[in-house]
Amino acid sequence: MTHKKELEKKIEAIEERMGSADFWADRDTAQAAIRELDNLKAELLGAGKYDKGAAIMTIFSGAGGDDAEDFSRILLEMYLKLFEKKSWSYSIVHKNENDRGGYRNITLDIENPAPHKATQDVGPYGVLRNESGVHRLVRISPFSATKKRHTSFSMVEVIPKFEKPDEVKIPPEDIKVELSKSSGPGGQNVNKRETAVRLVHIPTNLSVHVESERSQMQNKEKAQRMLEAKLYKIQEEERQAKEKGMYISKTTQIEWGNQIRSYVLHPYKLVKDHRTNVETAQVEKVLDGNLDEFLEAEKDL
Repeated sequence: MTHKKELEKKIEAIEERMGSADFWADRDTAQAAIRELDNLKAELLGAGKYDKGAAIMTIFSGAGGDDAEDFSRILLEMYLKLFEKKSWSYSIVHKNENDRGGYRNITLDIENPAPHKATQDVGPYGVLRNESGVHRLVRISPFSATKKRHTSFSMVEVIPKFEKPDEVKIPPEDIKVELSKSSGPGGQNVNKRETAVRLVHIPTNLSVHVESERSQMQNKEKAQRMLEAKLYKIQEEERQAKEKGMYISKTTQIEWGNQIRSYVLHPYKLVKDHRTNVETAQVEKVLDGNLDEFLEAEKDL
């Protein structure tokens, strides 16, 4: 059960008690219940706070070398087709591409240009947040001369995009700033200057790299918002984990045993989500961006 559903269940239980004839028999107990109800409703209001907003998605290659980096490309193309179907816009914030068209990592800024539409009451973050995790591919490797079956892994991370980051304030002394020349478009003059920015949060070693904007200042501002969003997500996960009496590890390995979804192309065809047990043999359809069946099931996670 999701944290949001747990809150809804608790609210429903208190409201049901309030409807009973003897609710006010004990005044102190009744007032305590009302205070709890107010707190639960306030928490529920914040639980889906960013669901209508934009998202930042990063795809990292894990174990598997060229195959893993090619799998990151496949995942990227799958998500771009999903964005197109949903009429979302996107821009590349940073990419580390190999010489075979694959990606060591790539970060995207995803927005809904028409959030006012009644049919799109949940935005990119609300739809994509449970895509975060390790994805696994099994296929005949196109990079193997012997045509052997190969397993590779990539990790997807989805965080909310903050426009006005009021939740997280990072002291300047906790951030290390590294500058480099942008590898993106903009002409020779732009590439000669160190416009690309990498920020490292010293206490946690979290880092972000941005080179999509024309100036160093714009890249730094965007990187700052992304870093704050990463820290916010970790804090939220840890808060929810504490409530459940457990801690969520922040050292997830991009390898066997940690995958949330498998994409098998050989010796049979199957895409299976290991959390919801949703599966389909129509692999090409899924890789063409038709993820609604999986996304719908993820709402209950």
